Amino acid sequence: MRKKLSDMVPGERGRVFRVDGEIRRRLMDMGIVRGATVELVRRAPLGDPVEISVRGYNLSLRGSEAEKVHVEIYDSSETEMDDTEALRRDEWDVRRDE
Repeated sequence: MRKKLSDMVPGERGRVFRVDGEIRRRLMDMGIVRGATVELVRRAPLGDPVEISVRGYNLSLRGSEAEKVHVEIYDSSETEMDDTEALRRDEWDVRRDE
């Protein structure tokens, strides 16, 4: 199942498959790249910001930033993609975009 990071519930995990908008480069610098595993850790009481876990560290994103990240939610039977493989795939996509 695919959904936006902003629509995930705490504890849900998935693989990033697309990042939209001008914020893309900034999010890539933080490790949110295609193929990276992300987990929604928690939401602020009013829903904004959200705390996520990515590449072994936690960070907070505004709701408007989380809205730009599209995630393929893991089924319980799926295995995670190695982050190195995800980074290689994303570098290829960046070169293709230039």
